[in-house]
Amino acid sequence: MEGASTGRAALELLVHGVGGATPEKMLNDPRTVRITGDETAAVYRRAEDADADAPAADANAPSGGPDGRPVPEAYVWSNLTSGNGTRALWLLLLPFMVVNLAHWMRPAAREGTRAVRLYGLLVRLAGLSLTVLLVAAACEVALDLTAWQCAGTGACAARHSWLGFLSPGGPHGGWWSTPGRRLALAALVPTALTGLLWYLSHRTWRAYESQEPLDRVPEPEHGPVHTALSRPGFWYGRRLVARLRAAHTAAGLLTVAAAVGTAAAREDHRPGGPAVLDALGRLLEVSLAAGALAVVWVVCRRGRSENRLDRTLDAHLVHRLPLTALALLALTLLYAAWSRPHWHSSGRLAGDTAFGALTLAQGTLVLTLAAVARALHRGRPDRTGQGRGAAVAVPPRAPQAEAAGESAPPDPTGTAAAARPGDGQRSALRGLGGPAVVMLACALGGVMSGGVAQRVADWLDGTGTSIDGPPVLLTWQASVIPVLLAVLAVLCALLGRRTWQLTRAERAAVVREYRADPGDPARTRRIARTRSMAALTDRGPLLVAVTATSTLLLGAGALVGASVSGETPVRATAAAGPLVHGAAQAAQALGSWLIGFGCLLFVTWGRRAYKDAAARRTIGILWDVGTFWPRAAHPFAPPCYAERAVPDLTWRMTGWTRATGGRLVISGHSQGSVLAAAAAWQLKPSDRRRVALLTYGSPIERLYGRWFPAHFGPAALAALHRDIDCWRNLYRLTDPIGGPVRLTGDDCGPEVDRAPLADPLAYGRTAEHPLPAPVLGHSDYQADPAFAEERARLLARLSPELPGQRA
Repeated sequence: MEGASTGRAALELLVHGVGGATPEKMLNDPRTVRITGDETAAVYRRAEDADADAPAADANAPSGGPDGRPVPEAYVWSNLTSGNGTRALWLLLLPFMVVNLAHWMRPAAREGTRAVRLYGLLVRLAGLSLTVLLVAAACEVALDLTAWQCAGTGACAARHSWLGFLSPGGPHGGWWSTPGRRLALAALVPTALTGLLWYLSHRTWRAYESQEPLDRVPEPEHGPVHTALSRPGFWYGRRLVARLRAAHTAAGLLTVAAAVGTAAAREDHRPGGPAVLDALGRLLEVSLAAGALAVVWVVCRRGRSENRLDRTLDAHLVHRLPLTALALLALTLLYAAWSRPHWHSSGRLAGDTAFGALTLAQGTLVLTLAAVARALHRGRPDRTGQGRGAAVAVPPRAPQAEAAGESAPPDPTGTAAAARPGDGQRSALRGLGGPAVVMLACALGGVMSGGVAQRVADWLDGTGTSIDGPPVLLTWQASVIPVLLAVLAVLCALLGRRTWQLTRAERAAVVREYRADPGDPARTRRIARTRSMAALTDRGPLLVAVTATSTLLLGAGALVGASVSGETPVRATAAAGPLVHGAAQAAQALGSWLIGFGCLLFVTWGRRAYKDAAARRTIGILWDVGTFWPRAAHPFAPPCYAERAVPDLTWRMTGWTRATGGRLVISGHSQGSVLAAAAAWQLKPSDRRRVALLTYGSPIERLYGRWFPAHFGPAALAALHRDIDCWRNLYRLTDPIGGPVRLTGDDCGPEVDRAPLADPLAYGRTAEHPLPAPVLGHSDYQADPAFAEERARLLARLSPELPGQRA
């Protein structure tokens, strides 16, 4: 596979993976300098290589590192996801991040079809429902539980002195003690929450989405384009995020206005009410309905523009829609604060109706999305799995080494690779991965909303008798949590049994591959257990499917139970038998306790992440995986770091190849391999052919190819293999994240995957490894001699002027 080599400059661009890394560790040198970039993301070199690509005095002298070696550079992007302490606030945006992922999980299909557009529309509407749910939960806490129920009840207000000025019967009761004015004052809390979401989205929008990618001159592609990641405007979602931010901000403000206005209008609509206020209430209701329709229209009207750099900004819409909603909210608060001497608060606000409608709408969206996704999956281009770039099973290891009696490194390809489930399935859950993830996002938002409401109600009403508490539906939803956990416990037990069986099979494979008979039983068990635990990653679709299905069914049951009975589970089953009533009591109490524990854990984790950089980096790992994709469905999701990282890499790769005419190997570990592939797709075809790709511990097929088939499916990966000069991939069977790419060697070039690396490198003590070799799993691929070998072969293959000869 070697081609002509020259003395021209050679560059190895290293990109780290999840969790981040320091430039000193990546370059294996304590003395590093920043070549370009800032404190957020930058490129570093060793101090001795700082001027390695400077023009030489002798035009014929080679440029590059000493002795003609490649110049290593490290692109460090960890601060994009785990920077200062304010990143801990991103935990509040977890449901938004999850629903945004679902947008990119659609099955592969021809772009521009009605089904593809409908899929994106349904996910955007699901994201809008989550915004309304979050603001409605804040309204439930501030308006219903605090201002309406507790402040309006003397016994509850007496336990909280800070509510004295709001209580009608308190010693400090006065102007603010009427129900409308209490609601108007409490509305400042959800309004402030909406403003905070707008601020976070706007600040990150200016830092991420407004970073322009390389505006390249169009060139004809060599073959059909199989992924949207190669489009010029893919990593430039400035216009869409601005539109969605305006729509979701307006939706939040209108939700607050509706919570306040409907309570006052219901009082004015009663027989004998003031006619003027009744007319104003109806006018406001019509205005709020018109505002809601405008928000839905904006969300439905336009998707992403990826074929070009869309620098247009809908300034009138972006500014006027939130301001109009804010004006409607101000008018609603004035309307509610009008004097109504005979108005008294009792019972609950209309929370059951609002949360019931939201739950029903989300369930309908999920089911409709599932139907669309299933239709797309049936007609996907790679349905048969044939053709160029089709996934192929890793071939079983050849017995030549054993027959020749050689002590070559073990090649454990057959056992664990064949045992991993789903290798032949190119789309997770047969195309239903996106709807399942939307269901999980809705469930997560419901649990967070219900948990906060339940905890605040318990805190306000210590006796549990003075106020009615949160809506009945939230109590029913909390009561089904123990049932869901029981189902997941059974599934985990089955997976544990399967892992134990696989470990037993792997023990025999380890003994055979390392020729370690009898060997060390403890070491054999450890290697086998590491392999079997790594295979659990491939069981992820099963876990998601069971969780999403159980959540959908239990959520539907909770909605029906709350709607039919109108009471909490304990009261609804009071007339039933002792067994049913006892089970309802246990489920309701345990569910409330679990929600409280979850909220406490959530707050504790966020507080720790705010103060502790190590904990913040751990949270950053979650964002590394979840925020790779642009914000196409929800503008309040954590920002897409790739909209900064991919243009950084593209600019650096283009600048190097054009300025030096040199060779370039982009070397990516874990999530860094996904960034490297995305950056290579963004290059012009002529520049793409001057680049080689070395990936290791890469989830590019194992996770991204299965969960995001429209963008990392077999056809897309095969096209990348064809377009760049060469691609080699390293992985281990002990790696829970990385895996093979499964592209054969044909006219695209040599086979991408190297045989699985031995891990550990040696079973026992040897002359090369006098001390026990560690089981590395996902880390330290550079320690394996195969890494340097593959890098050297890639550099030797590349030519500075023309691509090397295909094997």
